[in-house]
Amino acid sequence: MSSTRPLIAVTGATGQLGGRVARRLADAGIGQLLLVRDPARAPELPGATTAKGSFTDFDAVREALDGVPTVLMVSASESRDRVDQHRAFVDAAAAAGVGHLVYTSFAGAGPEATFTLARDHWATEEHIRASGMGFTFLRDNLYADFMPALVGDDDVMRGPAGDGRVAAVAQDDIADAAAAVLTEPKAHVGCTYELTGPEAFTLHEAAALLSEATGRTISYYPETVEEAYRSRASYGAPDWQVDAWVSTYTAIANGELAEVNDAVPVLTGHPATSLADLLRSGAVQG
Repeated sequence: MSSTRPLIAVTGATGQLGGRVARRLADAGIGQLLLVRDPARAPELPGATTAKGSFTDFDAVREALDGVPTVLMVSASESRDRVDQHRAFVDAAAAAGVGHLVYTSFAGAGPEATFTLARDHWATEEHIRASGMGFTFLRDNLYADFMPALVGDDDVMRGPAGDGRVAAVAQDDIADAAAAVLTEPKAHVGCTYELTGPEAFTLHEAAALLSEATGRTISYYPETVEEAYRSRASYGAPDWQVDAWVSTYTAIANGELAEVNDAVPVLTGHPATSLADLLRSGAVQG
């Protein structure tokens, strides 16, 4: 193994979460390899080198990760074949000799999860477990940053979440937690962390916070499941995507995203960010 190889590789650095983590590592003076599909879009960061490789390009990934002991695997964009993409990347990382894979999963990942994509995350976790690599799973709750995007053009948030609660987590908190794990990976081998905000709120409460932050009157309408499918039919999205959209809300209704824990403050040393504070900071736009 070359002594000049970085100790950490980061995927997804052109995206919101991977980019945040990469910037934190750079700010800490830690060298890293950014593995991206399009190097022209990679952020220019001190101490960072760039390699090209999509998740399914086995040879490119294996070559890029050869000699890199710790890798942050940010889950791929939602697609019908996302699990296949993940499995291909995991296999290439294992072939490259990666010792520790840190994977961004989803809260409550499991084979029977209501949220359909949480089942995909479980399948990925199982493949990582079977690979022989050390691992850490960061199971993120819904992104608090995305709450404004749930509001329609008529200032109504619609979905079959009922009065269920969601412990949504800020992306900056996830990035802080990921950076902490990556910089001291041995302390977190075999660990699974459920990353949440400091409280669980209903979408009625989220709408009230959004109203306060934007000066608009935003409300939440709890659709039935049938209404949710009808209201999303006009988008022309494939069935698996619509199922994912709707089951995001039914997972909230079923209480599967309501648990609050202390993983963020334990890993980062600071309190988790509330939705109110996130909106107040201006980090997200309504």
